[in-house]
Amino acid sequence: QVQLVESGGGLVQAGGSLRLSCAASGRTVRNTPMGWFRQAPGKERDFVAAINWSSGYIYYADSVKGRFTMSRDNAKNTVSLQMNSLKPEDTAVYYCAASLRRRSSWYTKGDEYDYWGQGTQVTVSS
Repeated sequence: QVQLVESGGGLVQAGGSLRLSCAASGRTVRNTPMGWFRQAPGKERDFVAAINWSSGYIYYADSVKGRFTMSRDNAKNTVSLQMNSLKPEDTAVYYCAASLRRRSSWYTKGDEYDYWGQGTQVTVSS
C-alpha cells in the first residue's frame, strides 16, 4: 500500500516562498514517477511539475517555470516543491502523486497517476 503525505502549506504574501514536502511509504520515490498537481476552488486540477524517475529530469508547467523547483531526496524517500515568487493565482490545494507506470518519462495527466496524497492548502494573499 502506497501512502503519500504532504506538508508545508500555509498562508503567505505575494512574492513570498513556501516549501512543500511529500513523504512516501510503500514505494521508493527513486523508482517511481512522481508529480505535483494543484486545484483551485471551482477549477479543475492542474499539473504543476513531474520527475522522470529514471533520468531525474523534471518537467514544469509554464505557469510555474522559473519560480517553482521540484526535487527528490532518495535517502528520506520524499519529493519536495520549493515555491518562490508566489502569486495570488498560485492559491490552491496542492497534491503529491505517484504513478506505477514504468516508462522512462514524466507524466502530466492526473489519470496517469495511481496514488494521491490528501493535499495541502497554499494561500497567497495580495
